[in-house]
Amino acid sequence: MNPRVAAFLSGLGLPDFPAGIAIDRWIAGLSETALQDMGLDREQLSAHLQLLIDAGTTSPAAARTAIHTLTIEGGHDKDGRAGHDALVVKAGEIVCIVGPTGSGKSRLLADVECLAQGDTPSGRRILLNGALPTADQRFAPDCKLVAQLSQNMNFVVDLTVGVFLDMHAACRQIDPGSGVTGRIIAIANSLAGERFGPDVSLTQLSGGQSRALMIADAALLSESPIVLIDEIENAGINRRDALDLLVSEDKIVLVSTHDPLLALLGHRRVIIRNGRVADVITTSEAEKAVLVQLEDIDAALLGVRERLRRGERIENPIDWGHHSLRERLHARNG
Repeated sequence: MNPRVAAFLSGLGLPDFPAGIAIDRWIAGLSETALQDMGLDREQLSAHLQLLIDAGTTSPAAARTAIHTLTIEGGHDKDGRAGHDALVVKAGEIVCIVGPTGSGKSRLLADVECLAQGDTPSGRRILLNGALPTADQRFAPDCKLVAQLSQNMNFVVDLTVGVFLDMHAACRQIDPGSGVTGRIIAIANSLAGERFGPDVSLTQLSGGQSRALMIADAALLSESPIVLIDEIENAGINRRDALDLLVSEDKIVLVSTHDPLLALLGHRRVIIRNGRVADVITTSEAEKAVLVQLEDIDAALLGVRERLRRGERIENPIDWGHHSLRERLHARNG
């Protein structure tokens, strides 16, 4: 059976339908109670299954178009004032979005998420590879180009981590026996610092563990070439490693943040004022030097946090780094 169909039926608690039986005939034999429990009628269930079967007959290469650039065009602020010139973001690039609370950072992410075409309050248009997105790219559920990680990543599905990842792998037509589930969990543990295994329930994961799991999943399993992240500074994960992971998979990454360390980790940062893109700043060499200092401070604070978790007293001065900034920069640059 098509693994996408098998995973879909398993998620609904339905048995596999026997080989050689037409979909509509099998669906006709389902009870009204089973359909009510699923929240689907027979026509809807038939349409979903047919979409999954059709997707399974198309090769992954034919079903996907590589996204090399994302362009944010036009837009205006809350008073109608035009925004910055078009912004082109390339695959493998991190762009951070900064601005005061309420300035419109989330609106920009939402415009990218829906591939807006002048049909949102901002009036922006989003282009893919310099062209307008197709109707399928905007609306087809099986052609999702954008993965979004929000501030609150709490699972409500009562599955174990391993079962959840195996189901996702099967939907992507990847054999769970390939070891991808183990790799995702290992990477998530390295990002979060709070270890968990495949037998842990998703609902028992902390916010940091959930965010780390979804970042690793988005990098290794998700086909979405564009990743939007809304506020990961309070998630308790290694921010540099998380972004490096996504960039290594040639994702286009947009991050909304108030965190100076995270903002300087980006290649560029978009300044949002009153709902519009007011400026775009490329991270300078001088700012990268400041980033080294911020990372030392962050590492020291992380150490204090771990000591507090272990029940230790914090009575000695904090060590912000033994070496001078010049020495650390020289060591990092080889």
